[in-house]
Amino acid sequence: MRMRIVGTSAQRKEGIFKLRGQALYVDDYKLKNCLYGATLRSAIAFGRIKKIEFDPDYSWQNFIVVTAKDIPGKNCVTLIEQDQPLLAEERVLHPMEPIVLVAHSLRSKAYEALNHIKVEYEAHDPVLTIEDSLAKKQILRRPDNVFKRYEINKGNIKEGFTKADFIVEGEYRAPHQEQAYIENNGVSAWVENDGTIVARGSLQCPYYVHKALKIIFNLPDDKIRVIQAATGGGFGGKEEYPSMLAGHAALLALKSGRPVKMIYDRHEDMLATTKRHPAIIRHKTGLAKDGKLTAQDIEIIMDAGAYITLSPVVLSRGTLHATGPYECPNVRVRSRAVATNSPPNGAFRGFGAPQTLFAAELHMEKLAQKAGIDSLELRRRNIFKTGSKTATGQVLKESVGISRAMKECAGISRYARIKKECDRWNKNTNNPTWRGIGMALAFHGGGFTGSGEVMLASRAAVALTKGGKIEVLAASTEIGQGATTIFAQIAAQALGVPYEWVEVAVPDTGRVPNSGPTVASRTTMIIGGLVRRAALQLKDEFIGKAKAVPKTRAALIKAAKLLCKGKSEVRFEVQFEKPGEIVWDEAAYKGDAYGVFSYGAVVVELEVDKLTYEVRLRNFFSAQDIGKAVNPLLAQGQIMGGSAQALGWALFENAVYKDGVMQNANFTDYLIPTALDTPAMKIKIIEEPYSHGPFGAKGLGEMPADIPVPAVAAAVYHATGLWFGELPILPEKICHEMLNRYSHNSLSPCGRGQGEG
Repeated sequence: MRMRIVGTSAQRKEGIFKLRGQALYVDDYKLKNCLYGATLRSAIAFGRIKKIEFDPDYSWQNFIVVTAKDIPGKNCVTLIEQDQPLLAEERVLHPMEPIVLVAHSLRSKAYEALNHIKVEYEAHDPVLTIEDSLAKKQILRRPDNVFKRYEINKGNIKEGFTKADFIVEGEYRAPHQEQAYIENNGVSAWVENDGTIVARGSLQCPYYVHKALKIIFNLPDDKIRVIQAATGGGFGGKEEYPSMLAGHAALLALKSGRPVKMIYDRHEDMLATTKRHPAIIRHKTGLAKDGKLTAQDIEIIMDAGAYITLSPVVLSRGTLHATGPYECPNVRVRSRAVATNSPPNGAFRGFGAPQTLFAAELHMEKLAQKAGIDSLELRRRNIFKTGSKTATGQVLKESVGISRAMKECAGISRYARIKKECDRWNKNTNNPTWRGIGMALAFHGGGFTGSGEVMLASRAAVALTKGGKIEVLAASTEIGQGATTIFAQIAAQALGVPYEWVEVAVPDTGRVPNSGPTVASRTTMIIGGLVRRAALQLKDEFIGKAKAVPKTRAALIKAAKLLCKGKSEVRFEVQFEKPGEIVWDEAAYKGDAYGVFSYGAVVVELEVDKLTYEVRLRNFFSAQDIGKAVNPLLAQGQIMGGSAQALGWALFENAVYKDGVMQNANFTDYLIPTALDTPAMKIKIIEEPYSHGPFGAKGLGEMPADIPVPAVAAAVYHATGLWFGELPILPEKICHEMLNRYSHNSLSPCGRGQGEG
C-alpha cells in the first residue's frame, strides 16, 4: 500500500523546538570574547561627507572602529548591481545610510560611542517623492533618475479604445509597508583560524550573503561560509538586507580578531531596513456594453529609494500582474522604478504585485459601477480560462483555477445575499454603522520571472549517511512558513518511507548546494520539485542495490552501509531543468512569464462606524488555487497570515516620513493588526494540479498578500459610497471625505448611507 504523506497536515519539523524555547536564534548563540557592533548613520538625506571627527576627550582604547577605508575588497553590497556602498565614504544618498561601525564588549558602550563621533556634511536639497524624482534634478548618474523601465504591448491599444462604449480612468497610490517580522535583523560573524569568514544570522538567502561577502573581502568561495540561525520571520525584509549587516559584522570581526554580534532593536530596524515600494498606478480602460474589456492602458511608477537593491525584479512582477487575472485583446503596460533620497525599498511578500493588483481590482469595481454591471458578473465575463492569453502572449495551458476560486469564494461568503442585506441595513438611517461587502481576484506567477530560474540554476540534494540518516540538503530557509516540513513530506512521499525518517539540514553554504533565494513563491514548487527528483534517485538506488525500499530502521541502516560503500554519506544532487514548453523573450518581454500561475479570490465583509468612522472587519473569506496542498494546515496558515498583513496595509499601517526618515518607527505609532482587529477567516483550498510541480503543487506564500486590499476598498465603497484609491483607508480619511460630501448639505453625514445624497 502506497504511503500517503503529501496532502496530510504532518507535524512541523521545527515546531516542537520553538514551542519548548529550544530553537536557537542568532542572539541565543554564546560566542566567547564576543564584541557588539553599532552603526553610525547619516543624519542628512543627500550630500557630501566633508569630515569625520572622533571626540579626542573620549577614551577609544577598548573600541574597534571601522570606516570604508578598512574594507579589503570592493565597497559595495552586491546584488543585481554594485551601486550601494557597504559604508558611505564620500557622499550620502539617504538618511540612515551607514558611515562608521563601532564595536565594544558591552552593547550599551558601543551605542554610547556613536554620540562621540561627529560627521560634517555638505548638504544638498533632497528628492523625497516620486513626483520630485520625475520633476527635479538628477540625483544619480542615471537618465531621469530612473533605475529600470519595462513595457508590455499586446494588440493595438488605439483600436481597443475605439471599440469601447465606456472608458474609465483612475489613479491609485500604494504606500510603504513595514515587514514587521517578530525577530529583528541580526547577524554574528567571526574569522576561523584558516582565514575563513563565517556569518550566522537571521536571514532568507544564505547564498546572497555569500556572494556579497566574497566581493567585500575579495575572497574565494571556500573562504566564506554563511549559516542560517533560526529565523523569526522574513516576508522579504531579510532577503537582501542581511548582506549589508553581515558585511558590517564581518568587518568588525576581521579588524578585531574576535566574534562580533550586530543585533538591531526595533527602532533601528524600522528606520534603516527596506520596506514595500510605494507606487503610483494609473489606469485607462475600455469596456464594451457586453461587459468585455477592449483595452487596458496602465502606467506604474515605483519609488526605489536611493539604491537599486531588488527594484528591477519587484517592478517586473508588478508590471506582469498589473492587468489583473483578466483577458484583454489590447494592452499596454509601462512601468518605471525611480530614485529618491530615502532608504532603499526592497522585497516584501507579493513583490510588487500587491501594489498593481490593488489598482487593477479597485479599477474593475469602478468599471462595474460605470457600466451598471454587478462587479462579480463583470469579473466572470473577463477572467482567465484555459486557453486564455495574458498580456505577454502566454497561453494558459493548464491549472487555471480562477473561475473555481471566484465561484467557491462567492459561495462560502454568501456574497450575493450579504450584499443585499448590507443594502437594506444602510437604508435604515437609525443604524449606527454602514455595512459593505467587497470581492477581489488575483493571479500570481510561481518562481522567478521568465528565464530567471534558468539563470539561477538551483540545486538541491538528498543524502543518505552510513548510519542510516536521510537528509534533505537545500539552501531554502525555514522562516516560519514550514519549508523544512514540506521538504520532508515531499522526500518521504517520493521515497516511500515514513515522514519521521527524513531530516532537513540547516542551510549552511559550507554544506548545502545553492538552491537560490527563499522568495518568489518558489520554495515548494521549484525547490520541492528538485527534492522530489533527488529522492527518486535515492529510491532507484535502494531498489537497484538493496532490492527494495527499506521498511524498517534496521533495513535502512543495512541499505545505507551498502550504498555508502565505506563513505560517510552518498549524495543525490539535481539541478533545475526548464520545462521544454516554456519560452520567454527577455528583450521583447513576451512569452511565458511564469511556468504557471496560482489564483485566488477574497471576499471581505465590514462595517464603518458613523460616529468614529472606524472600520471593523466582520468576516473574511478566501478560496485559493495552489495546485496541491502538500500540508493543508500549513497552507491555511500561510493564507491567513498573508491576508492579515494585507488587511493591516489596507486599514492600519501608516508609515509617516519626513525628510526621508520614518517618523513612527515603532509599533506604538505604526499600527499592525492585532488578534482583535483580525476577523474570523474561512479558507477554501482549491487544487488544480500543475504537471511540473511536486505532486501538482504550485506557489502559495505570496498570493495571500495580493488580494485582500482591493476587497477592503470595494467593501468600504459599498458601505459609504466613497472611493479610496490611496492607502491606508484611515478613519480620518473617511471622515474628511464624508464632511466634503455633505459640506453643502444641512443633514449630518452620520445619517447617510451608501447611495444617498
